[in-house]
Amino acid sequence: MIDLNTATAEDLDGVPALKGHGFEIVRYREERGRFTSLRQLDEVPGLAGKTDGVGEAVEVRPPEG
Repeated sequence: MIDLNTATAEDLDGVPALKGHGFEIVRYREERGRFTSLRQLDEVPGLAGKTDGVGEAVEVRPPEG
């Protein structure tokens, strides 16, 4: 499983449902902060409604500490 909050753009591009959107996901995370749910992927430009099944490869882990 890939953590949405620590994955690189390359890691994210390796997920079929996210292929080609890794850079946008990382940029969104850097601008707005940590993801708190997978549903936030719909807010990333170009991903609205395209993330069905992504939960099989990507998760949002709680912050360590």
